[in-house]
Amino acid sequence: MSTVTADNRTVTGTMQLYIDGVAKGDTAKLERAFHQDARMYGSVDGQRFDIPISDMIAMAASQPADVDGSYRATIRTVEEEKDAAIAILEEDGFWGALSFVDFFSLANIDGSWKIVNKTFAHTGGSMPTG
Repeated sequence: MSTVTADNRTVTGTMQLYIDGVAKGDTAKLERAFHQDARMYGSVDGQRFDIPISDMIAMAASQPADVDGSYRATIRTVEEEKDAAIAILEEDGFWGALSFVDFFSLANIDGSWKIVNKTFAHTGGSMPTG
């Protein structure tokens, strides 16, 4: 398990852009956090979400994660080696009911950390109806 230090604050800054962006559906923050060619992989209740990140950003814009004030995200770990990093994030209260553990791959591209892949595990709750 890695500790967040001064050396990886830029990685955690990128992760905070993701957290804030997905919580409120803020596309500008999400577009700053993700590389334009990033993808997302995972499933919820048997439905696959293997999609380009632009589709995830559009989904977040139309359905922000924090629908009722219960959304919480915690960075579990960050590991960084030169211009590559991984981060693990725990999300609870996504759309009021869902929990996830997210695995992010990041790359330092032109001096800026970008998420290049998000893979998630659905760890609790069911998709909201309606």
